[in-house]
Formats: sequence, structure tokens, C-alpha cells
Amino acid sequence: MLRRIAALRPPPPSRPAAPVVAAAATYSSKSTSIPQKQQRVRDHAFDGIMEVQKRVRRFHALHSLILYAAAPTAPSRGGGGGRSGAVSVPFTRLGALARRQLRLAPLDAGRFLLRHAHVFHLFLHPVHRMLHARLTPRAAAALRAEADAVAAALPSASVIRLSKLLLLAPPHHRLRIEHIHLLRRDLGLPDDFAESVIQSNPSLFRLTPDGFVEFLPSPTDTPDLTVAAVERARERHYREHRAPGSAEEDARFAFPIRFPPGFKIGKYFRIAVWKWQRLPYASPYADVSGHDLRSLEAKRRMEKRAVAAVHELLSLTVEKRTTLERLALFREALGVPKKIKEFLLKYQGIFYISTRGNQGKLHTVFLREAYYKGELIDPNEIHEARRKLEELLMIGPQKANLDRMFTSMGRGWDELGGGRRGGAELRDEFLGDGGGRRKHADTDGADSGEDSSVESLYIE
Repeated sequence: MLRRIAALRPPPPSRPAAPVVAAAATYSSKSTSIPQKQQRVRDHAFDGIMEVQKRVRRFHALHSLILYAAAPTAPSRGGGGGRSGAVSVPFTRLGALARRQLRLAPLDAGRFLLRHAHVFHLFLHPVHRMLHARLTPRAAAALRAEADAVAAALPSASVIRLSKLLLLAPPHHRLRIEHIHLLRRDLGLPDDFAESVIQSNPSLFRLTPDGFVEFLPSPTDTPDLTVAAVERARERHYREHRAPGSAEEDARFAFPIRFPPGFKIGKYFRIAVWKWQRLPYASPYADVSGHDLRSLEAKRRMEKRAVAAVHELLSLTVEKRTTLERLALFREALGVPKKIKEFLLKYQGIFYISTRGNQGKLHTVFLREAYYKGELIDPNEIHEARRKLEELLMIGPQKANLDRMFTSMGRGWDELGGGRRGGAELRDEFLGDGGGRRKHADTDGADSGEDSSVESLYIE
């Protein structure tokens, strides 16, 4: 009887299945379409680049504060030209600005200046008897070299980059000037590009009263302006590596793809990538405003066109990278979906998103095909000039003979630390008990090389 009653009972409710991780769906799914969500796979080569860029951003921020604090007496307000290296400001003023505008901790500014003695120099002012900070001649020379490289590219390369950027926004070919201003360093444009590039070429650009920059097409424009970089690379690769029996359709709409290390590729995912590579799409420079985009096939082609538009924008940059926040400013012009991060993660073989910098709040988008083992494959003069500053920032304080500079600071340690307690903490961190500094001094020597002359240019 009890067995009959138990048989009549309803079965217990089934437990809800555990959520499937997006990455597992990517690798084990039998669907032959690219998944909508994928987990990001880290690439340490690109993350290493961003570790260096963290120091570069901090340097430019402090250098801007030095120029801002010394504005009434500065000989030149240019970011890298002129005699900006000769400008010095009291560290108390610089530290206050760094805490208020950069949100740095009380000791962070002084610690950064001490760790990068080949870039910043600290000294007691001979008249005011206060601790002052300024750039070293090598750092000023690196900034001057970058400014010269940007000026050398101004007549032709800068005009072409800005023209192609505006052509990526059909049908009116117009973008907001404040958005271009935020992207000017990535594009290799000067700070005064509104005067030196836009107003100097009235036959190409027009600045509207509502704050837009328009490209003025003319019959004399070269056809290369509307040819994407991936199309040139595709044609060159097809001519050099064409196999005897290869089909032209396999390379006509394909993108160079190189997945990050550790990215698992299953059989069905490989088929999905192969199908996506053969999918036709319109050029990112073409006007598609009048096309019917209601079908599923049209939406797929427009999504691939958005990939081509982001690819072309990154190709226009000097170092083939930009931040995700700046890229989002051109989302509507490029036809990219609102969830731009998820959109780029679908194509990790083409783009890489690094979260290094600003405690994970900063996202940098790289063009994977432009790099090999963390190095830019096709460097330019602006990139080479910026590398000089990066090399200076990567030199440790042990490589410099800083004993005379530390000795000449005297009571400046208290100003550097914002008080006796902070000064004592920084003094113990960089000097210790004296044995470590003496050991480095004996190893490097007072005249051991070019790096040992950092303080000899200032200290008498």
C-alpha cells in the first residue's frame, strides 16, 4: 500500500542547472556561429606595454602640473619644445597640485620623482632655499624629439590621418572637434591642430559654428583615401602567399587573425571563424544609410563592417592602440553597438583589450596584427621618439649617482614627504642605513658612464 502511495506522489522539483560559463559555451558549443559573449584571455605581451604606459601617463601628468605651476615665469608652454626642461617649481606647490588634481597620496608624488631620477631632478633653490623640481636635460630632449617628429609629419601624414578619420563618418563626414582633440595624441596631431591642420587647409576641412569638423570632398582627391589598411594588407598577402589551388573568396573579405596564447579553439568554433572570414561586407568608408538592414544576413554584414571600421581607426593611430573610452566617442560614426567591450571581445583574434592602468578602470584596445612579442612591427618616427622617454622611465634609481643630490637636499626631505614623518619614511626607503647606497655607489662609480651624470648637470 505504501509503495502505491509513493508511486502516486509527484516527482521532486528538479534543481536549476548551474549557469554555463561563456567561455565554456565558446569552446564546447556545436554552433557554427561566433558566440555573442566570450571571456577575455590575457596576453602578457600587451599587458607589459601598459605597465610602461602607466609610468608615461604619470610623467605627463606631473610635467603638465610643472608647466601649470610655473606658467607666469615659464619661457615656453609647449609640452615638449622650447626650454620646458629649464622650468622649475617648488615641490610644495607641485605636491599640492598632485594631491588635488591627480588624487595622489601624500607621498606618491615625491616617491615617483625619486624613483625616476633620470627624468625629474630635485634640488634646493640657491636663493629661496626651498626644494624645487624640474626635468632633466635628457627628459627635455626626449620631449623635444617627439615634438619635432610630430611637426615633421604635419604637412602630409597628419592631414591624411585627419581626412581618413572624417571619411569614416559617412554620409556627412563630420565629427566633433572635442572628440578629435581627445584623440590627437594617438593620431600624432599637434596640440594646436585646429589652427595648424584644419584652418591651414581650408580646401579640405571646415570648422562649423556648432563645433564640428567637416571634410570637403573634391574631384582631385586620391582614391587611396577610401582604401582601408586591411584591404592593402589583404592584397599584399594574397600576392605574396597565394597557393596554387587557393580560392580568391577565402582571402577577399578575410582579416588577419592571431588568437592570444591559451585561447582554446574547438572544431565548431574554427568552422564559425572560417564562415565569418568569407562573409562579404561593405567598406567602412562606404555610405550604407540607405540600405535595408532588417534581415539577419544584413545585420551580420553590418557587424563585420563595424569590425572593419574599428580596425581602420586603430590603423590610423601612431601606435595602433587607443583607449576604449576614446573609441566609444566615435561609436555612432563607426556603427559599433552600444556594448562596445562585449563586441570587441567577440573578436579577440583581431583586437586585444588590456585592463592594466588606473586600477583596472582604464581599457586599452590594441590591434593585434600590428604587434609581435610586444613590439610594434612597423614603427614610425613619433613612436621611436616616445620610446626614448619610455627607456628613461624604465631606468631604476640605482643606475644613477644620486648621492650628491640626496646630500644637497638637506632639509628638503621634510618638504618631499609633507612633514618630518613622511620625509623620514622616504629617506629610509631610498637611503636605508647607508650601506645600500654605498654599495650602489661603489658598483656604479661617480664616473661610471652616461647615466651617472644625471646630477652633475645641476649640482655644483
